[in-house]
Amino acid sequence: MCRWLAYTGSPILLSRALYTPAHSLIDQSLHARMGAEATNGDGFGVGWYDQTPAPGVFRSIEPAWNDRNLHELADHIRSGHFFAHVRAAIGSAVQQTNCHPFRRGAWLWMHNGFIAEFATLKRELAFAVDPELYPEIAGGTDSEILFHLALTFGLTEDPPSAVARAIGLVEALAQAQGVADPFQGTMATTDGQRTWVFRYSSAGRSRSLFYTADVPTLRRLYPKQQVLQELSTDARIVVSEPIGDLPGAWREMPEASYAVIASGHDEVLPFAPTPPSRSLAAA
Repeated sequence: MCRWLAYTGSPILLSRALYTPAHSLIDQSLHARMGAEATNGDGFGVGWYDQTPAPGVFRSIEPAWNDRNLHELADHIRSGHFFAHVRAAIGSAVQQTNCHPFRRGAWLWMHNGFIAEFATLKRELAFAVDPELYPEIAGGTDSEILFHLALTFGLTEDPPSAVARAIGLVEALAQAQGVADPFQGTMATTDGQRTWVFRYSSAGRSRSLFYTADVPTLRRLYPKQQVLQELSTDARIVVSEPIGDLPGAWREMPEASYAVIASGHDEVLPFAPTPPSRSLAAA
């Protein structure tokens, strides 16, 4: 499917997260162990926050393991808040506009998963997107439609509620069309200050998602790991599958849950879709 990574904490070079650890995200682009596919070579993207109001984004259709520009940038960009995504396409074209993360204003979004029988549901889902947002949809993926649905339902004000309503609409339209188990995914979105990550599937068998234990705990477990001494105590990484070789460093996100990660605070809570009103579901 895809693999992704979200980091928040003290500023670090992107390469420290993307290339340096054992079984890094770049290694997972070629040798994933827990994904639906071992190879995620249909493009990649990174989005990062610095001193400018909007995040920077670099996306390419090159395989992440073979892109020299990514390596060059990762060795020079330092950020305390960034996303990275390696893609395995299922049905949509391999093109830059289909690579994650997606951006609108100060917000980033990325997704690993799918909407089942998307071609059947695409028209009705697209019609539910706010008409002012619809022209901004540049690619053809279900992930980008889902992002714009979440924006339509208030992502910038209340991300958990917006994502719940977006997935609730997907499930309601799928039920009307006789599509079973329509949604599968792990998602991340951020405004550069807080990050929200979600793990949910209609069938109750979601793609894998892990987050790090708190840094003080990791330092006690691995006092000789220099990188842990460099991180701020509030640093967190969320990944599709663990990176590094540090047993006990990773905690699995529960099924049907979401987490809110902010400076000095993180919380894991239950997640469930919100069904649409009858009028919207029947539209």
